[in-house]
Amino acid sequence: VPAYKCRSEGWDVAVIDSRPFGGTCALRGCDPKKVLVGAAELIDWNNRMTGNGIFSKDTRIDWPSLMQFKQTFTEPVPKNSEKRFTKAGITTFHGRARFIDKTTIMVGDSTLTGRYVLIASGAKPAKLNIPGEEFLTTSDQFLELDVLPEKIIFVGGGYISFEFAHIAVRAGAKVQMLHRSARPLVGFDPDLVNQLVKASLEIGVDIQLNTAVEAIEKNSGQLAVHTSGNAKQVFEADMVVHGAGRVPEIDDMDLEKAGVSREKRGISVNEYLQSVSNPAVYAAGDAAASDGPALTPVASMEGHIVASNLINGNHRTPSYLGIPTVVFTIPPLASVGLLQETAKKQGIRFKTKHSDTSTWYTSRRVNIKHSGFKVLVEEDSNQILGAHILGPHAEEIINIFGIAMRSGVSTDDLKLMSYSYPTSSSDISYMV
Repeated sequence: VPAYKCRSEGWDVAVIDSRPFGGTCALRGCDPKKVLVGAAELIDWNNRMTGNGIFSKDTRIDWPSLMQFKQTFTEPVPKNSEKRFTKAGITTFHGRARFIDKTTIMVGDSTLTGRYVLIASGAKPAKLNIPGEEFLTTSDQFLELDVLPEKIIFVGGGYISFEFAHIAVRAGAKVQMLHRSARPLVGFDPDLVNQLVKASLEIGVDIQLNTAVEAIEKNSGQLAVHTSGNAKQVFEADMVVHGAGRVPEIDDMDLEKAGVSREKRGISVNEYLQSVSNPAVYAAGDAAASDGPALTPVASMEGHIVASNLINGNHRTPSYLGIPTVVFTIPPLASVGLLQETAKKQGIRFKTKHSDTSTWYTSRRVNIKHSGFKVLVEEDSNQILGAHILGPHAEEIINIFGIAMRSGVSTDDLKLMSYSYPTSSSDISYMV
């Protein structure tokens, strides 16, 4: 977005990427992942409804065929992206970029000097600093598997592990998840996470909490994962997938040569997403230590804001109010706004509506056994502070709560809304 906007103003613009053009979401993130989730949803729907009016014999995921279908979405992206850049008059470079001075960058044998530099390099899997780390399979690699291994271990209990575990187990793999602490999916409501853990266990995902991975060994094609925690144990698998967090991909950019300060979360920026130490440099998305969550829509929004500030001077700042995030498990877990524990720490006076909804019509109609919600409402204003949903279409319902938060729509308004019925959204009036 910033490249096209600046180019439309007549600027000379170059775009550098060490990987095929198109970005994480389109090529190795949300879009291809959701294709696989769609197939897993079909398997789960069949399993849930068997004996409830559905007889489906031997419905299964053909992994190679599914991956071919996925590639129809990803394969055209790099070529089409490069064509669009060229048509717009944007110069493209492939390679790792590194600073020489405040506004000069080396990429391969080319030296580029600009008035401004925008760093939007995304994230990479975090280093675990354990013996045998080289045997880990990344999420990028998982999304390119021609054959799904029979036994898979996921390291870490974050959204990548949960989403891929739900896909893999429904594709016929034996799946284990090893998480170092007692609480997986930190950042999501713990009560709903507990429900999701139960749902995951019931479909065959073996979740081991308080189990820290200490080393990985390879013997005759098999991987042995050594852990500590509750006890020293060894788990064996055909593949071990890295799902233990991501960090900004900026370590090899020689930021110090440009005087660009950074912190663990990324490049230190001010409210305009401008480097606090080098005014010629801006950062957006996962590369920036902004207050926004590491999500594709946030990166896109920040890109628009940076473009506007580059062209017209610093005048726009991002708002992270009401931005939803979703774990695309089956059922999905969605969240927007404050967690209960955060609201308490901030001393906010609020009321909480919380219920298990597995007996509600919306869940019973499709035989979903684990669903629920938690909504935080400020006492004086009746404004939504946070909403957390596990269940059918949670990924869509959460957007309505996000709109309510951003627009100041009160719970009174949400109750009075006449929703189409019967729909998952019509449950909102009972949630508030």
